[in-house]
Amino acid sequence: MNPFRVFQAHRNFRLFWIGQTVSLVGTWMQQVGQGWLALQLSNSAFIVGLVSAAGSLPVLLFSLYAGVLVDRRDKLRLVTIAQVLLSLEAAVLWWAVWSGRITIPLLVILAAINGLISAVEIPARQSLIVELVGRDDIVDAVALNSGGFNLARIIGPSIAAAVIASAGLAWCFGINALSYIAVIGCLVAIRLPKWVPNEGSAKVLEQFKEGIGYMRSRREVTGLMGVIAIYSIFGFQYLTLMPVIARDVLHTGAGGYGLLVTFVGIGAVCGALTLAALGSRVRRGRLFMISAFSFASLLILFSFVNVRPVAAGVLLFLGLTMLINGALANGILQSVVPDELRGRVMSAYVFVYVGFTPIGSLIAGAVAHATNVQWAIGMGGVVMVLYASWAFWQFPELRRV
Repeated sequence: MNPFRVFQAHRNFRLFWIGQTVSLVGTWMQQVGQGWLALQLSNSAFIVGLVSAAGSLPVLLFSLYAGVLVDRRDKLRLVTIAQVLLSLEAAVLWWAVWSGRITIPLLVILAAINGLISAVEIPARQSLIVELVGRDDIVDAVALNSGGFNLARIIGPSIAAAVIASAGLAWCFGINALSYIAVIGCLVAIRLPKWVPNEGSAKVLEQFKEGIGYMRSRREVTGLMGVIAIYSIFGFQYLTLMPVIARDVLHTGAGGYGLLVTFVGIGAVCGALTLAALGSRVRRGRLFMISAFSFASLLILFSFVNVRPVAAGVLLFLGLTMLINGALANGILQSVVPDELRGRVMSAYVFVYVGFTPIGSLIAGAVAHATNVQWAIGMGGVVMVLYASWAFWQFPELRRV
């Protein structure tokens, strides 16, 4: 099967993907720069985790309400406005670093502002994809969208390393601010049927309860959300702690750090293309289970590695399994949820997938501070294996999706 068929069939998705991917190159440059900046300013693994947590905490606090907003508003317009605001946040961060006025409190505040905007933007963007491709192509579209995200993960850190070495750390943030021009231009070029409000008479609180009630009534959704939550808390922190791993375990600098993140991205792109090519020829629930255990096991293995080439190889497969696991979780949800509840269900997905990350960042940072960074990563993998074993036994519906 052609993994690029969705691009050929849907002009709107093609525009969306191009704009998003170009912009995400800048976003990954900012991620690399922000992590390295936090380490430079503080020399503390805990502060690195705190800055990451500040960017995710607003998603935890506000994304569930944002889901009601997304279901009541034009999703394309919401995404466009949010992208403009994110470009302004990146510009302020560039100015603060370039002028020498950056401090740890200001870095935390700007990360929190980014998270607040993202609390609305992420569920709106995730819900928009089905309007661009239709329900039949949603799983392939999610895989390709994740592939674009991780293609940017390959390109962005590599450019960031070169920019830091040649022009200085500030320009990671300046280039990110400029990269939003691409996504805003492509969003403006998308053509969808005129949006028709569908608020009805239900109040916000009633609509919120309706979404929660739906998710509790579907066992496959309940089980899936649990796995997503645990993997968000314990599974993604190897990326948050990557600056510490690069410097203290693998004994490399900013360039080596960027290269390590690039290997994660290469693996993820391979995973996205594999998933898009497989299409509906595999049972998604079974593949989700395999990817869940593979991701957790590789995380445990990574915690024992202290040689750079071996670490790069493990990160390649970590990226692949992480992508397949996350894209399948997203695609399964999108394929079963009714359209009128899509914003609320996807906001709940964002709530656990992104919003629980600050919990994990703080836990991992504290464990790394008390013991070491390898213990923090390895113990997270053990928790994931144990929970996945229970979840796939308790919710057999997950394997049958």
